[in-house]
Amino acid sequence: MSLDLDLSAPEVPEPTLFESLLRYGLLLGAVFQLVCILAVIMPFNKSYEQEESTEKNDVKGGDQTKKPKGPVPQPRQKPKKESKKKR
Repeated sequence: MSLDLDLSAPEVPEPTLFESLLRYGLLLGAVFQLVCILAVIMPFNKSYEQEESTEKNDVKGGDQTKKPKGPVPQPRQKPKKESKKKR
């Protein structure tokens, strides 16, 4: 009942330069994606949120009856002419 079992490690060829570059490139891409996902989930800049909240308080506390003005034309720009519709 002696069976000839080959329990030695299989012969695996050394990875080529292209395979190594591909493996490390995929690893780098995966790390970059994780960093991007974490940047979306976790806000890092707390001062931006504080500035935003103070600006909202200033707008609420000020005159609310004033309407925002339209865009002011620049002195160098020519005013746009209204075109007539052709029928």
